[in-house]
Amino acid sequence: MVLLCNSCRRNPGWGVLLWTAEEEGIPSGTVLQVYIKSNIEKVWVAGIPREYRKANDKNKKIEIPLSKLELVGSKQAAKKRAAEFEEYALAYAETLQDGLPIRDDPDNGARRVYRLRSGEVIKIIKPVEGNPAISATGAPLPGEWFRVLTEDGTSGYCFSYRLRLFKHTIGPLNSAPPQMEDVRDTGLENVLSKVWVAEIYGGMLQGGNIDIDAFSKHWGFSPGEDTGVANIFLPDADYSFPYSSIQSEGGDSWRFEGAALSMKLRSPTTLAVQFTAGSNASNGNRRTVLFVNLPAPLNDIIMQEETRREALFNTIYMEGPIFSSVSYGRLYLSEERDFLWEDFDRLISTVIPAPALGRGKIEMRLFLPPNLAAQYDGALTFKFKSINGQDVPVNFFYTIDTGAGLGGIRLEYIPASSIDNNRVLSRASSPVIIYFYQAD
Repeated sequence: MVLLCNSCRRNPGWGVLLWTAEEEGIPSGTVLQVYIKSNIEKVWVAGIPREYRKANDKNKKIEIPLSKLELVGSKQAAKKRAAEFEEYALAYAETLQDGLPIRDDPDNGARRVYRLRSGEVIKIIKPVEGNPAISATGAPLPGEWFRVLTEDGTSGYCFSYRLRLFKHTIGPLNSAPPQMEDVRDTGLENVLSKVWVAEIYGGMLQGGNIDIDAFSKHWGFSPGEDTGVANIFLPDADYSFPYSSIQSEGGDSWRFEGAALSMKLRSPTTLAVQFTAGSNASNGNRRTVLFVNLPAPLNDIIMQEETRREALFNTIYMEGPIFSSVSYGRLYLSEERDFLWEDFDRLISTVIPAPALGRGKIEMRLFLPPNLAAQYDGALTFKFKSINGQDVPVNFFYTIDTGAGLGGIRLEYIPASSIDNNRVLSRASSPVIIYFYQAD
C-alpha cells in the first residue's frame, strides 16, 4: 500500500531504478516518475510504467527504498542518466567468499563498511579506478574495483576477484541473508584491520639499524580478504593460499577454510601464522612464522631512514666537498652522493679491488654498535663502478677531523669479514687509515 503523509516531499521529479523491483518485475535501469519522498519511511513513491502494470491491478504506484533509486531531476536528465547506466543496469554479483569486504574507497587498505556473506547478491553500479590487489608473485590479481550496493542499502567498493557477475531482469535474486550484528568477530576484524610485516623489521626498528633494501621488499602477511587469497612474502619464498572463509577456533585463533593455513594473535602486535608449504598439504612442511604490526607504515620508516642518512652525508659534504690526501689522491663529492676518487693507486688490491673505477655512489647504510659508535662518527660505503659493470663496495669508518684546524675527514678501512648484513662488528686487526683534508 502506498503511504500518504504530511511530512512527505511531493513531486520531486524523475529517477533511475538501481535495484530491480522484484514483485512488480521492473528491471534496474528503468526510468520512473517519482511523486513522493518519505524520510520517515525511507522510501520513494514512484509510478509504475504502463508496460509493467499487472492486469486488473488498480495500483499504479510503488514504494522503493531510498537507496535503490537515484533521483535525477527532469525526465530528460533521467533518460540521460539511464543511458550512462545502461551497460551495468542489469549487472549483479554473487560473492564466492564469506566475509568479503565492501570498503569506503577502492583500496584494500580502506575502511571496511560491510562484510558480505557467502552467496550474498549485490548490485554492480559501475567500475572505478583503484589500487589493484597484488598476488604473491607481485603481479596484479585479475579483477577490478566496482562501486556496489547491498540489498540493505549499504554503498561502497568491492574488488571483483571473488565475485561472480551475472545479469538479472526479472524474478527473485536469491540473495543470502545479510550478516547479523551479533555474529561479528571483533577479534578477527582487529587482525584484518592491521598491516602485518616480517618480524625481522621489528627487530631492525627496535635495534635502530634499518636496512632500506630489506624494508623495500615489504615482506609480510596479507590475509587477502578482498580476494580470498592470503599471501605470505618471506626472504626465502612467497606463498599463496586461496580460501573460502576465515573461521574462528577460539582463543584468538582462526583457520582459513580450504587452505593449509591458520593464524593466532599472540599479542596485540604479534601474529603467528602457521602454514604448510608445498602443493600437497599432507606431505608439505608445516611452518610457523611470526609477523608484527609496526607503529608506522614501512614506506614512512624508509623515508625517515633516508632522511637520517642524507643528514649524515651532508655533515661530510659540508667539510669538503673536495678533499685531498698526500698519499691517497683527491676526492670529489656531489650533493647527490656521487664521488670521484683520483690517484688511489696505493690502495688497489689491499683496500680497493683492481676492477674498481674511480667513481660511483656513497651510501650511508652501515650501523655501528655502541662500542664503535663511541670511537667514530659513523661508517660509509664507497660503491665503485667497475670495468665489468658490477658495483664494488668498499667500506670505511669515518670521523670528521677538525683538530688540525684544516678541516677534513679520517677514513679507516673495514674489511667485509667485519660486517654482518648492514652492521659493523669489529675493526680490522691492522687497520688502514686515510687522512683527507679540505681542498680548493
